[in-house]
Amino acid sequence: MKIHEYQAKQIFAAAGIVVPEGDIATTPVEAYNLAVKYNKPVMVKSQVHVGGRGKAGGIKYAENAEAAKILATQILGMDIKGLTVKKVLVTVAEDIISESYVGIILDRASKKPVIMVSSAGGVDIEEVAAKTPEKIFKLFVDPVEGLKAFQARNLAYKLYRDINQVRKAADIIMKLYKTFWESDASLVEINPLITNTASDVIALDAKMNIDDNCLYRQPDISAMRDLDAEDPAEVKAREADLSFVKLDGSIGCIVNGAGLAMATMDLVKRYGGEPANFLDIGGSSNPQKVVDAVDIILSDSNVKAILINIFGGITRCDDVANGIVEAVKQLQPEVPIVVRLTGTNEKEAAKILKKVKLPSEDTLDKVVKKTIELAGI
Repeated sequence: MKIHEYQAKQIFAAAGIVVPEGDIATTPVEAYNLAVKYNKPVMVKSQVHVGGRGKAGGIKYAENAEAAKILATQILGMDIKGLTVKKVLVTVAEDIISESYVGIILDRASKKPVIMVSSAGGVDIEEVAAKTPEKIFKLFVDPVEGLKAFQARNLAYKLYRDINQVRKAADIIMKLYKTFWESDASLVEINPLITNTASDVIALDAKMNIDDNCLYRQPDISAMRDLDAEDPAEVKAREADLSFVKLDGSIGCIVNGAGLAMATMDLVKRYGGEPANFLDIGGSSNPQKVVDAVDIILSDSNVKAILINIFGGITRCDDVANGIVEAVKQLQPEVPIVVRLTGTNEKEAAKILKKVKLPSEDTLDKVVKKTIELAGI
């Protein structure tokens, strides 16, 4: 689960990490009143769950309250990578002397949290990794022992020479790791971590992603979920208990089991197509899940064909077939649907599918090739 910058900053501030003063506004008048309250130049920052807000014009500097009002008028309602800006963070502008990067993610290969720091902050870390990888320093943290103070100081020395700034940065790194661990985050990031003219070290930006599997023990963070800021298809999939990730391709995929779903997507790419999504209906044989899955995929205007690939074990092929028939009746899809159902009750499923006369294949290679052919790719 993603949360907004202003929400991440609230969590950071509660942990003792210094962040600029700021608050949220949903109207230009609210932005004006906040700027009047701070009585300083401010930044007006769009709050959407995507990167590149600044490049898209969603982050602007305002010299005074009137300018903040004008900028908020421009930013509110703006479309940034398909998401509409419905709120802005009005935060006190800082006099920046230097920009650094500090982030923590879970490294699945080592099964440890990894802290990354770089003196090249203020830009995407991927860009730094591509152009100047020598500026990125990593520390893999033992999850049992946790982060030690000397380790945080060593990382801070990679960012600053001034001993006071090193101490402040080390303190922030320690608190950031504690926040990462205690909030069940999959990512926490400060980009940039800045120094100002007073030699303060401040988290100018904040980003947090939370592990969905742990939200049951993070009720305060779970309550921060902003459904308006999420892809409607992903919201609907979550409500239907489907594992779904939207992608940029044109072949919609409905599969049971994450491994089979990944293999199916790999073959789509191998034979010249691009998957439009990852969608795993799981081990359930509930026909309604299939109806929901087809409905979600059809909401993507890029989809040119739908591939249904089911290997029936716990999942019964006849139940999936009933779901497919119901989906065709209810939704009347205008794109071709190609089906492969093999395993438990596959003969019964084949009889059921004759009602809708959908093309079917008996092997994974064949069903993928047929779907791409009918998609006109």
